[in-house]
This record gives sequence, structure tokens and C-alpha cells, in this order.
Amino acid sequence: MSYNSEDVEQILEIALTDKEEGEFSREQLVEMASELGISANILEKTEQKWLAQQEKELLRGTFNNLRRRDFRKHFISFIAVNLFLILLNLITSPSYFWSIFPILGWGLGLFFHWWNVYHTKTEDK
Repeated sequence: MSYNSEDVEQILEIALTDKEEGEFSREQLVEMASELGISANILEKTEQKWLAQQEKELLRGTFNNLRRRDFRKHFISFIAVNLFLILLNLITSPSYFWSIFPILGWGLGLFFHWWNVYHTKTEDK
């Protein structure tokens, strides 16, 4: 019986997930690669590419966490200041609701900040 490369990849993936030990040493990785006919040079290049990708994902996750934290600060400021403006409005001139204008203006900026944080993906740069 013969297998194509996709079948081999799927079988090995299942075997690796079923293996009770969750970690492999570098020597085991090199041994598995040599058994599959993968040269040490190709393995080294692929490993470096994988490490770079892992680093990018870590940095992207950290960056996204910072963006979310900044948005939460912006939202809390929006609520606090606008509650104060509404209270000031009700005390000084209850017949005219002027505080709606800063609420709408700042709210529009807050909406775009929210959209930028939660609906845009960070691109590889």
C-alpha cells in the first residue's frame, strides 16, 4: 500500500496527538525528519521559519491586548465625563439638553476606536 504526502501528514498528525507524551526533544525531531527523508538543512530552515511565526503571533497578541486595554480606558473616560456633563446639564439648564452634542461627537470617535480594535486585523509589517 502507498500513501500520498497529504495522507502521511494526516496519519502522523493523528499519531502525534494520540501519543501520551506531549513533548519531543530536538533530537527526536531531527530523527523523525531524517526517517521521513527531510534533510537537516530543510528542517533547520523550517524550524527557523516556525520560530519567527511564533514570535510574530506572540507580538500580535500582546499588541492586541494593549489595544483592547486602551479602548477600555477610552470607554471608561467617555462614561465618566459624559455622566458628569449630563448631571451638569440637568443642574444648569434642564430645559435644553446640550450635553447630547459632546456625547454624540465623542461617541462617534469611540465607535471608530471600537471598530479599529475589534474589527480590524493587524497586518504583518
